[in-house]
Amino acid sequence: MAYRNEFRFNTSMTIREQTEELEARIFHKKACLSSMSKGRSAKEKEGEIRTAFQRDRDRIIHCKAFRRLKHKTQVFLAPKGDHYRTRLTHVLEVSQIARTIARALRLNEDLTEAIALGHDLGHTPFGHAGEMILREIHPGGFDHYKQSLRVVDFLERNGQGLNLTYEVRNGIVKHSKGKGLITPKKQSDRAETLEGQVVRVSDLIAYVNHDLDDALRAEVIKESDIPGKVVKVLGDTHAKRIDVMVKDFIYNSRKTDLETMEMGKDVSEVAYILRDFLYTNVYESQIIRHEFIKAKKILKDLYEYYLNHIDEVSVDIPVVKKITRHRMVCDFIAGMTDIFALMTYEKLFLPQQWNVM
Repeated sequence: MAYRNEFRFNTSMTIREQTEELEARIFHKKACLSSMSKGRSAKEKEGEIRTAFQRDRDRIIHCKAFRRLKHKTQVFLAPKGDHYRTRLTHVLEVSQIARTIARALRLNEDLTEAIALGHDLGHTPFGHAGEMILREIHPGGFDHYKQSLRVVDFLERNGQGLNLTYEVRNGIVKHSKGKGLITPKKQSDRAETLEGQVVRVSDLIAYVNHDLDDALRAEVIKESDIPGKVVKVLGDTHAKRIDVMVKDFIYNSRKTDLETMEMGKDVSEVAYILRDFLYTNVYESQIIRHEFIKAKKILKDLYEYYLNHIDEVSVDIPVVKKITRHRMVCDFIAGMTDIFALMTYEKLFLPQQWNVM
């Protein structure tokens, strides 16, 4: 039965300290308390109002890389429709799912939200196609999760970085799966906090469902193409599928008192089937491959151009001796939005109309 305590403000403590005390009272014993953070690379004075993880979340939301996500592709390159997902809507959906799970498991919702909002800051223009292209042409390779960490550690604030806490940084760099296991068997491949592990699973729940929704909207696939087992186990609508996966992860994790953080056998098996289906029929489909060829040419040409015109690379990227020319160009192109990449390519390589009076 619900009841309401008589609450009084404790004026002898800061609001942050009261929040930290509340966390210690209500969070699960395995949750990451804000007061127990391993801290930041550069030491800072704690705030009066916000906890360390709340400050991280706010820094991410207010940074330039986060704002650029609204014009970065999720699957379909530079989509014209109003309802296709972008990287920004993707991280918001991941955040919503992850926060729901974290709250149900009595984990740190602020830490979970910060990791979720920051996990894709390093994504390239043109979605995973852009990532594959930079991995091929940049001598040091490229992975968006490593680039996300580079963004928050170095590229933001003209080289100062956001100075995020260790736990948020760790969750960002450990979120990516590709075609790997949803929950890695090796402890070293998982985020060190349960909150980070929640974001990893929430990322998959979000993208397999919203990419399926977008692919149906784009008529790349039809409802009848969805594997029967997926429909049988997860349901026949977008909302039902997310609901089943979220609840299954919550209840399965609660059974072990958070010793294992994963979906049950039946649902995880179907999650893999759905992911494989999307790779075969959407991500690697002829329609997407055709657009990938175009994106590859655009980014390769831009990369080559800026290698030979390094002085034109954005001034937002700090010029220091230890950064190679290739690294500067890679950072610059990775930070581009789809729109900016297309606009820049047109300006540099296509004939421009003359203004004749």
